[in-house]
Amino acid sequence: MLYFFNHKQLSILKLFTGSCFAFAAVGAIEGINAIRTGQLLSLSEQQLLDCDSSDRTFHCDGGQVCGVFTFVKEHGGIATDEFYPYVGKRETCDTSKYGHHSVTVDGTEYLPEHDEEALLKAVAHQPVTFQMDPGGDGFMFYKEGIYSGPCGMELMHAMLIVGYDQDPDGTKYWIVKNSWGEGWGEKGYIRMLRGTEIQGVCNMYGHCNFPLKSPETKNVEL
Repeated sequence: MLYFFNHKQLSILKLFTGSCFAFAAVGAIEGINAIRTGQLLSLSEQQLLDCDSSDRTFHCDGGQVCGVFTFVKEHGGIATDEFYPYVGKRETCDTSKYGHHSVTVDGTEYLPEHDEEALLKAVAHQPVTFQMDPGGDGFMFYKEGIYSGPCGMELMHAMLIVGYDQDPDGTKYWIVKNSWGEGWGEKGYIRMLRGTEIQGVCNMYGHCNFPLKSPETKNVEL
């Protein structure tokens, strides 16, 4: 197992408030699309906010990542951000944009709960979404270093694991992209401790998944 892997080059850093679930899901799709096609495209969080109204997903006041990739598959892909731009609030879905200028996926892979080894193997191939509980000011005002808490155990904030590494002293960590812009943390990222308790720091191993996209799956009008 490699001790280092980093998908940052497949990552588009953005700033969103209250739509972390859309951000994490779209970031994962951007990543696997770049791996499969060589194109790093900025995709539309706004389309998900507007058009996926099911309880299984999310809106600007929070939600869950699960079901997002299935929604994208069932609706002809997810549009580029240029074609369906972000406005920062939920609006009426523009259904005329379904299946145009879109990146497609094949479905969702759910990782076993509390299985760090499975998560390591997945992240070595593509970015992976997860949910955790920030648990207060320590996370909110994080600036640098390897974060190990404090935090809670509710799955209420979604982020994207883009890699992993270890410090010269051997301390292992995940490289995680947040949705709060470059001014937060380490230029928009946080390093979170790995190799500890079975549930992971802030219960981050409780709900991890990623989109599936085979090399044969074609995008639309791109």
